[in-house]
Amino acid sequence: MQKLIIDGGTPLCGEVTVQTAKNAVLPIIAACILTDERVVLENCPHLKDIDAMLDIMRHLGCYAEFIGDDLHICCNDIALNVINSDLTGKLRSSIFIMGAILSRCRRAYISHPGGCEIGLRPIDLHIAGLRGLSVKIEDDSGVLCCDGSQMRPNVINLDFASVGATENLMMAGALLDGETVIVNAAREPEIVDLACFINAMGGHVAGAGESVVRIEGVPHLHGCTYRPMPDRICAGTYLAAVAATGGEAVIHNIVPEHIFGITERLKKTGAKISVGDDSVGIAANDRPRALHKLETNIYPAFPTDMQPQFCALLARASGSSVIVENLFENRFGYTSELNKMGAAITVKDRVAVVRGVKTLNGAVVKACDLRGGAALVIAALSAAGRSVVLGVEHIDRGYESIEDAFSALGGKIRREPRATC
Repeated sequence: MQKLIIDGGTPLCGEVTVQTAKNAVLPIIAACILTDERVVLENCPHLKDIDAMLDIMRHLGCYAEFIGDDLHICCNDIALNVINSDLTGKLRSSIFIMGAILSRCRRAYISHPGGCEIGLRPIDLHIAGLRGLSVKIEDDSGVLCCDGSQMRPNVINLDFASVGATENLMMAGALLDGETVIVNAAREPEIVDLACFINAMGGHVAGAGESVVRIEGVPHLHGCTYRPMPDRICAGTYLAAVAATGGEAVIHNIVPEHIFGITERLKKTGAKISVGDDSVGIAANDRPRALHKLETNIYPAFPTDMQPQFCALLARASGSSVIVENLFENRFGYTSELNKMGAAITVKDRVAVVRGVKTLNGAVVKACDLRGGAALVIAALSAAGRSVVLGVEHIDRGYESIEDAFSALGGKIRREPRATC
């Protein structure tokens, strides 16, 4: 077990480069099952969530190893082993495996997925969509037994524009004979990235990034070398931290249009934003201004994965802000830890009222989920005095050595082993 020691109060200044996107890499790893040839994914981050996905791939008989920062995967022989809860319990994205295995092997056996405790996150849309492709699915004591022997393309109309369900159905349709159509598809950049990857292997996916996605199945997909997109949530986290500490920085390896919803809200807090081709500059020399109302929603609206980080930023704002969480019913758990640092946050159901205070104070706090942990780091960097952030294993699920990134910006942050009794 490890902890982060943070001496706050120093404005973050300088330059930092954003890692490759975890939320793009995970479904792309699953999509490697669609080919029996080698795939190389360039510049992949070393993250706990990616390690968990690779454990599942190896359990299925795939070769999956890092060579430097490049991830090499070869699934020339798939074993239809039951993917048990020891593997799926670590990772929500394990559900992506189902569509890919069914597309190639027509059968799959997978336990219900796990992940951060931020809400129910039901998989009913995944199951309904696959059943729409004539997959027979039975729940046998928590194991989803999927029979795709009669799979055929269809038009699937999603009740909600779910990212995961859209990605699962894209993979499921990739090797079917005919056209699969997803109506009310999610439009996130990660959807586009998965489509580009499948097409780089010789697939035919059209309309990704729009509300209707069409997948024309092909008999065979080949290997390729592919570089996934930059991490828009990681970029937003760095920008929010610079704003919270009153600093000035340039964040590199960004697709600016991916984070438009984030940068527009930062402007409303008083930060000055400058946009380059693949970078964003930020200058925030004054105390943040409150936001009258900040609501999360599906892309291109403000992302739920940035809600905790903005709450940490607004904790020191001049005035009161209201944050409405529209996607997850239990995503404000981290606020009790922020209140230990002197924040004044009141939560009722899916609404948080954040009354800005002039100063946060260092404290011992514990991360209980990935993005909530990032919020605690931001608060600690902006607080007076020393903070200790426990539960670093949650943060490591999505940020590669977060202390190195913030140290590059002048933050006084270091990682130390946590004493055990």
